[in-house]
Amino acid sequence: MADDGDLTAADAEIEEMQKKVAEMEEEAEKLKKLTDSVDETGDGVDREEVDKRSVYVGSVDWGATPEELQEHFKTCGQINRITILVDKFTGHPKGRAYIEFGDEQSVQNSLLLNGSLFRGRQLKVIQKRTNIPGFNKGKGKGKAKGKGKGKGYYDPWADPWADPYYGYAPWRKGYKGKGKGYAPY
Repeated sequence: MADDGDLTAADAEIEEMQKKVAEMEEEAEKLKKLTDSVDETGDGVDREEVDKRSVYVGSVDWGATPEELQEHFKTCGQINRITILVDKFTGHPKGRAYIEFGDEQSVQNSLLLNGSLFRGRQLKVIQKRTNIPGFNKGKGKGKAKGKGKGKGYYDPWADPWADPYYGYAPWRKGYKGKGKGYAPY
């Protein structure tokens, strides 16, 4: 009889756990629906359009607040958003900010404040550029093309004049003037 009591208690615990799991799954589904709907609608505005209405502000004092920046730029037009960039590890301000305006004319007005003094510092105000992912990556660094060149791999047949450890050796006679002295023979 004691075994039957233990089984029903264990069954009750299992049922309770299953109910909690079902509730958690329902919550996760609701959150997924919410995030999907936010992703679809977004701001309802194209990123390039927002960038056309935004300016970059450099040389901002580290103690500046968004309210102070809003006060400084209020004559330019309606301000939608002010973002002061901070270091993601320390949380300290980087001294740069982005200001999004309501229209493009406000951006032109704000560009006139380039060089103005804010908290004793001269601001740098330029129009925000649209970030294109991968645009500044380039094709790599230097000549290192082919199998492992530039990464510690030495191929004597690829460049017979290259020293495997130090690049071009200065002791070779008369090689394109890379030696230390004049050696005609």
